[in-house]
Amino acid sequence: MAIEFIKNPDERNDPPRPLLEHLLALRDMIIFGAVSWVVCAVIAGVATPWIMEWLKSPAGEDGKLLQGLDLTSGVSTIIAIAGWGGTALAFPFIVYAVLRFVFPALTNKEKFLLMTILVVGTAFFLGGVSVAYAKTLPMVVSAFQAINAWVGFEMEILRIENYISIVLKTIIAFGLVFQLPLVIFVLGWFGVVSSKGLREKRRIAIVASFFLAMFLTPPDPMSQVFMAVPLCLLYELSIWAVWLKEKGALTR
Repeated sequence: MAIEFIKNPDERNDPPRPLLEHLLALRDMIIFGAVSWVVCAVIAGVATPWIMEWLKSPAGEDGKLLQGLDLTSGVSTIIAIAGWGGTALAFPFIVYAVLRFVFPALTNKEKFLLMTILVVGTAFFLGGVSVAYAKTLPMVVSAFQAINAWVGFEMEILRIENYISIVLKTIIAFGLVFQLPLVIFVLGWFGVVSSKGLREKRRIAIVASFFLAMFLTPPDPMSQVFMAVPLCLLYELSIWAVWLKEKGALTR
């Protein structure tokens, strides 16, 4: 497939089709994506006990402090995990449905670029999730516990609903902000930004990274630093990627 992309970069394989066929293909894409999400949400919901074991880890002490204080705590936890987990599991199937719909209208060069963006974007997302889970969340929990101890509250119970909300939001936020270099590269590919302009705005980008981290992470300095520093590094990576594209190293 990659060889075909290189040999015929501007070739298209979509003959003209009636509007009705496009509408039917769009309907099939939506149905396939919706069914995939429902199935994956059910799977995630059924797997809630095992997923909870994974989510409890950043809380330390095997999550012994985590408790549900309402009769509906179990149900609300299943719904939250089914929603977020189902979306994560269904994402590859949804992407497949979208690609199956749009690929015939793209040139081979555009297909290759799109596939590369998807692979790199997935890698960056998983990198952001790993940083959040392994580094940021344990420090967030420790920071909140230290603040509560300083105020004079004894941390004997962590309400499961609030904990799950913080964990999921932090993980998703890190995964999304790690898409920064990909977004900037796409803008550079279409000439919206240049490597020179990105270098000139480096100081603004550093300030913006810490400002963004302040809103996307829990209110403790360490979690903000753990998001802002990788953002700054990814910004530098974006500059080099756009520069290589401008020099033609990524288009040959």
